[in-house]
Amino acid sequence: MRKPAAAERLRQQCVPIFAALGDATRLSLLSRLGEEGEQSIQSLTQSTSVTRQAVTKHLHVLERAGLVRCREQGRERHYSLTPNALDSARDYLEAIAQHWDDTLMRLKSHAERK
Repeated sequence: MRKPAAAERLRQQCVPIFAALGDATRLSLLSRLGEEGEQSIQSLTQSTSVTRQAVTKHLHVLERAGLVRCREQGRERHYSLTPNALDSARDYLEAIAQHWDDTLMRLKSHAERK
């Protein structure tokens, strides 16, 4: 059975998002940006054991996934969360949840008929 094109497109959109979220350092960076707002790489590096170079690489992964955006100010780069960046991932997870809810309801209905 073939997946509808829209579902396949949504899945493809989510792949880089889920890949980016699959790392504890990136999740921590997203959390800090969500709680504290826009920050420079320097401020994101402070109070962590992660090097500035590593933070920069993680931020690039998040940016490619569309989860953060970069704004340059002089020689410093400032990162912030991208509004609604997780909407497609949320939609995909809701579609999966709905599929399982439907499947379990069919199973329950079938079991009750027996």
